[in-house]
Amino acid sequence: MLTLSKIAALESQALRTDLPDFRVGDTVAVNYKIVEGDKLRVQTFRGIVIQKHRAGARSTFTVRKVSFNIGVERVFPLHSPRVESIEVLSRGVVRQARLFYLRDLKGKAARVADEKDR
Repeated sequence: MLTLSKIAALESQALRTDLPDFRVGDTVAVNYKIVEGDKLRVQTFRGIVIQKHRAGARSTFTVRKVSFNIGVERVFPLHSPRVESIEVLSRGVVRQARLFYLRDLKGKAARVADEKDR
């Protein structure tokens, strides 16, 4: 049976250091590898980060976008090899750690204030 320090040592090997710093409220473009049959392609998912779950190698973040008037949320594992890159498009100014209230808003009300506008 593994002890806690051995588990932490194994998880520390899986951590990625090439990802940018981003916070909840930022607009990001996540390039994610998708396997379709025997082909591998990269798909970009652009949206606002509404949640981050910090758990070492098991960390995840949730990105929300509106596509054809339907809200779409996707949870990405932060340290997964399937995440090719994360690009921060704009920095948002929010005072909450979870932006679930955006689910109930539409149109211009669903915007997040930008850091460069302040």
